[in-house]
Parts: sequence; structure tokens; C-alpha cells
Amino acid sequence: MEQNHKLGESLDQIPTNKERYQKLVGKLIYLSHTRPDIAYAVSVVSQFMHAPSESHMEAVLRILRYLKSAPGKGLIFTKHGHLDVQAYTDADYAGSIVDRRSTSGYFTFVGGNLVTWRSKKQKVVSRSSAEAEYRGMSHGVCELMWLRKLLRDLGCKSKKAMNLYCDNKAAISIAHNPVQHDRTKHVEVDRHFIKEKLDAGIVDFPFVKTEDQLADILTKAVSSRSFHSCLDKLGIRNIYAPT
Repeated sequence: MEQNHKLGESLDQIPTNKERYQKLVGKLIYLSHTRPDIAYAVSVVSQFMHAPSESHMEAVLRILRYLKSAPGKGLIFTKHGHLDVQAYTDADYAGSIVDRRSTSGYFTFVGGNLVTWRSKKQKVVSRSSAEAEYRGMSHGVCELMWLRKLLRDLGCKSKKAMNLYCDNKAAISIAHNPVQHDRTKHVEVDRHFIKEKLDAGIVDFPFVKTEDQLADILTKAVSSRSFHSCLDKLGIRNIYAPT
């Protein structure tokens, strides 16, 4: 996706072939279940299925050109000698120019291997970056709880706290502070849910620097250098690349 893109809807936009657009995006949605590198781009273009324009189609074709340039890219699973569960969560505050909703995303790892990911626009408008990040954290905690239950059903039990890495100190502070503030009343249910898991020692929220935040590529379009750096850390490799 082009960095700092302004994809939206306007009255003077030039319409494109709606049926072709929907078919292409539909196929990309299925592909994004195994290609986390296109998750954000596909989530953006899928928001305009009802009235696509030429600019939206150009964004779709850009995704197709990227896929054609590296057909052998995919997740490589390796043995790391542990089954620790951890996640990275991030949110892009008011990133949508259409309705100013934030986009949140998360990556989850089991045993050092990427297993689930999601990029999705939030259902409500957040009034601050901390609120947007906190809503993203709640989605990440829910995913960690699901993975914890799944691993227990498979006979893999761990008493270690699951780490959820966040690059927003305000959101981490809200998670640890039981006192209700005005800026947290909009996420009161999430606040109690997260605090309960934190007090039980199930999850922990270490701070991670923005440049080390892997979930950044799920919330906005980043530079080519940052994008490929994240892919390396996520374990996404090209099997056809020369060794």
C-alpha cells in the first residue's frame, strides 16, 4: 500500500468495474488468511466494495503486482524449544479519512512462530490515541485467552504470563491503574476485562519501542524498509530467494 495514502470516498471519484473489483478483493481476502503481509492493504480496499473507484482499483492492482513479484513468500515455522505465547498490538489513531475511526491490529506468536493476525477498523470513533491503543489491547488479550484455552485442550499447559507488547505508555498505565479517569470511561468494560487478567497473572504488558513494534504494518502503510524489516522478524521468507 502506498505510504500516506488517502483512499476514501468523494463525489467526483471516477467509478470502476464494480463486479471485477469485488471478485479481485474477494480472492485477496482469502489469500490474506495465509499472507499476513497483505492483511492491512486488503482490509483497506475491502471497505469500498459497494462503490469502488479507479483509485481503489489501482490500490488493488498494486497488491497484485506485489504478489506477482514474490510468489514464494510465506510463513516459515521453526523449532525454538519453547511454547511461550506472546502478542504485539498497535493502533493507528483516527487513520480513516472517511469516518476518522482508528485501525487496530495484532500479531500472536506461539513458540516463536506467528500463528494469528488481524487488521480491522474499530467499530467506534476513539477520542484519543490512548483510547484507540487500549481498544486494540483488548482485542489482543481476547486472542491470547483463546490461544491459551486452545493449547490447554491440546495438553500444553503453561503457568507463565503471556506478554502483550504495546508501544503506548499511556495505554499500559491505564491497564495497571485501577482508578477510573474521565479518559477511560469510554472503555470501561475493556478496562475491567484487562485489569482482571492482569491481576490474575495471565497477561503482562511490556513496553516496546515504536521501531520494534511488529504490528505497525497492520495499522498503516509504512515505508518499504520498515515493511520488509518487519517481515523478516515475523518469519516471512521467500522460498525462491537466492541463498
